[in-house]
Amino acid sequence: MKIVHVIEPFASGVAVFVKALTETMPDDLHIVIHGERKQVMSAKDVKRIFPKQNVRFIRWKSVQRSINPFKDLLALTELHNILKRLSKRGFVDAVHLHSSKSGLLGRLACRMAGVKNVVYTPNGAPFLSAGSPIMNFLFKQIEKIGSGVGGQVVCCSASEMAEYHKIGIEATYINNGVSLKDHSIGVSSKTKGRKFQVITTGRIEDQKNPALFNKIATFFEDYDQIEFIWAGEGKERAALTSKNIVITGWQEPDTVKELVSQADVFISTSLFEGLSFSVLEALALKKPVLLSNCVGNADIVMTGLNGDVFNNDIEAIVKILNYFNNQEMLEVMGDYSFEVCSTKFNVDSNFKDYKTAYQGWGRQKDHGPFTAVA
Repeated sequence: MKIVHVIEPFASGVAVFVKALTETMPDDLHIVIHGERKQVMSAKDVKRIFPKQNVRFIRWKSVQRSINPFKDLLALTELHNILKRLSKRGFVDAVHLHSSKSGLLGRLACRMAGVKNVVYTPNGAPFLSAGSPIMNFLFKQIEKIGSGVGGQVVCCSASEMAEYHKIGIEATYINNGVSLKDHSIGVSSKTKGRKFQVITTGRIEDQKNPALFNKIATFFEDYDQIEFIWAGEGKERAALTSKNIVITGWQEPDTVKELVSQADVFISTSLFEGLSFSVLEALALKKPVLLSNCVGNADIVMTGLNGDVFNNDIEAIVKILNYFNNQEMLEVMGDYSFEVCSTKFNVDSNFKDYKTAYQGWGRQKDHGPFTAVA
């Protein structure tokens, strides 16, 4: 097959998602139409992580993150022209749209270009953000408009799908996944005498709720044996003021894996997720996970077995104290994490369902995870 991916936020988790799709379907041609967020990572650097043999790139020059009617019209026109040109040359068997901006503009452009095989994966429903009620309402209307234009909404977790159902949009889901082989070989034992480490990874931005991360860490400022690590960088860095927080800045993927592997507990303070690759990678690295009780995170935890969820800073602090005082149980919890990852979030099995989605567009309704339809 020839699959066209349209992606505006060509960085971080969404880029990892598309990369995984191209690796899971090595015999298919993937054409990636992409924007760029230089403040996060240059498009050139992102392209380096993709396989070379079956991926081609086309720059979507006019697209940008914020909502701007004039610029969005330019981006729509450019995308329509690209898709129309590819379709005429026989390079479009299916189009997969990633994230909300690509989802709306992409479905409009596909409709204009006569492309009917369309899949849209939100990777974090935009109307779940912590923005103003007015903006959340606006994003809901945008999602409804996009759904009316066409395409199959395929969420990356069951809880994300449920949120689309609540606003009257038909959807199905295919769980995100990571490669167990790539991560299991990086599992490291704890260095003797090292501090008890609580780690998170990724962009330091509002969605990840760094203020809550800082509040939790501040409680432990006088505990010399405990430190917090944020492996990443971002515009909200100033929110991390507690003296026991180490901010590593952006690191190579292998370095991040090593940092997570050496830590004791992985924490997520996110306000919402699609299904976080960072958390899934922590599962694959046999880490207990302590996750905020939000969409996306709720799909991952088997409470008390591979970790816990929390609703506020007090609950998170109590759990960390429990882990710190009972460190002998962390290895067992880590083994459960790996088991959960292998059964529910293995990319080699989960992402094969996307090929079925590309082939079976429009025939699967919103009654559960995506399955092949004869």
